Amino acid sequence: MSADVWGGRWSANDSLIARRWMEACATKKSLVILAADCQDMGGLNQLLESVHEHVVALKTHVDLVNDWTPEVWRGFCAKAEKYGMLIFEDRKFADIGKISKQQMGGVYDIRSWADLVTSHLISGPDIVDGLQAGWKEVSREGGILLLAQMSSRGNLLSQEYSDEVIRIGKEQKGVFGFIGNGSDAANIAALRQRLGDGKMIWTPGINLQVGDGELGQRYGHPRDAVLAGADGIIVGNGIHGMNDPRHAARAYADASWQALLERNG
Repeated sequence: MSADVWGGRWSANDSLIARRWMEACATKKSLVILAADCQDMGGLNQLLESVHEHVVALKTHVDLVNDWTPEVWRGFCAKAEKYGMLIFEDRKFADIGKISKQQMGGVYDIRSWADLVTSHLISGPDIVDGLQAGWKEVSREGGILLLAQMSSRGNLLSQEYSDEVIRIGKEQKGVFGFIGNGSDAANIAALRQRLGDGKMIWTPGINLQVGDGELGQRYGHPRDAVLAGADGIIVGNGIHGMNDPRHAARAYADASWQALLERNG
């Protein structure tokens, strides 16, 4: 089923993490990554129980959790895995390769529980090797999402910089894909054209209610993003800020899945 649904994206991506993502999406009929930006474990666990049927990955910021402990976090990640969800730590690494490798360990030991992480490429391509070395130290395989675009108003990711990130990243096996600008379908389409089928595009800035949000955030519609070439939609307040997060998660799952079927139909 996964190969039929994903078409060229499936045949062009043979990495374990890419196949895991596409298979998990096909199982849940959803492309939803939930930005689970809760600041306590109680909120995180409650959200997980509410939306897990329709969410394929959790985007976390582990350093935001006020009552974090290694034991409690391991239990949370194990529960997410049981529910068929990938863990995506939105760390936005940016240092040299050696330091980034060390940061994958440290207090939070990201390498032991995160399936995917975000990274800038401002320090050069060695950061990819450093992050992958962190996973290798604990005999795990993970994927890196490079920030090629951002959806926030006034961001400084110039076209020249984005072009270099794409040029370098699309040739690196350790790069799972790229973060695109979900608020602008034309930007996503241009990014997809430059990438071909060989890498994933995940897009923040997604909401069923399009327009401007708080603090410079802008939103685009999930259907537009997926039709333009996105393979995962990152949704935050549109799910966890709703009175019924389960119902909201299902709405985003349905919109994203139907758009994928339309795209590859």
